[in-house]
Amino acid sequence: MKKPQELDILEMPVEGLAAYWLSIKKILDAKKGRAILDEEIANTVEPFILHLLETTFSDLEIPLIRRLTKAKKNILLNEYTIKINLMRLAISAIASGENPRITVVRMDSEFAHPPMAEERAFDMATAMFDAIKPKGVNLDALLSVTHKLSADRLLVKLLFFVMFARREGRQDLERFIPHMGSRLFSEGVSLAIDNFEADFLTYHMKGIRDQVLTLTEHKMDMAMEMALAIRNKHTYDDIFRIARAYMP
Repeated sequence: MKKPQELDILEMPVEGLAAYWLSIKKILDAKKGRAILDEEIANTVEPFILHLLETTFSDLEIPLIRRLTKAKKNILLNEYTIKINLMRLAISAIASGENPRITVVRMDSEFAHPPMAEERAFDMATAMFDAIKPKGVNLDALLSVTHKLSADRLLVKLLFFVMFARREGRQDLERFIPHMGSRLFSEGVSLAIDNFEADFLTYHMKGIRDQVLTLTEHKMDMAMEMALAIRNKHTYDDIFRIARAYMP
């Protein structure tokens, strides 16, 4: 089974997610009792998978589990949409050399309430210029951009890249690409460095965003059906049939 800390429903392939739930089925069949589930719940941080583990194997009735899972899915997909949109806005700003203050206003429009005050965002992003200078600093931790970050931390990191590109030139961002973490963001920055126009990048990244979110919703639906089938004590082969229905 994949280690719990590696689970990421946004990035893992559908086959990997199916394998996870088939592993749960095998373990439950081999080790009767609740202890193995409690251990899995305690060590799982991926929010949607954790939700399924906590609700599917509770005493809640299945129609309620389905409603709760739909609510959790919608909340998470909205959160992922906002965070990917923040990345898109930063990529466009890097490509166009946009004034970072304008970028922050654009980012704030993604929220009902801005995640932090503009002045604080600029102070924290500015502090990153000094933070990256010491020899041996962990750039992977400092510069990693991912949907797993809280919205305020993500905004600050993205703002740093926009400010850096504006001050030093976007070509100098190339040395940071190995530390950016997110494939979507690093790809967009690479294209900006290669002088792709901002309008094209906005369109291109929107297409990638939509594909990622559609596939993620697909994986969430599969995970729910597999988890419910495990709860209903279907055979391993039948649960595998469910998984195959969601595979290309």
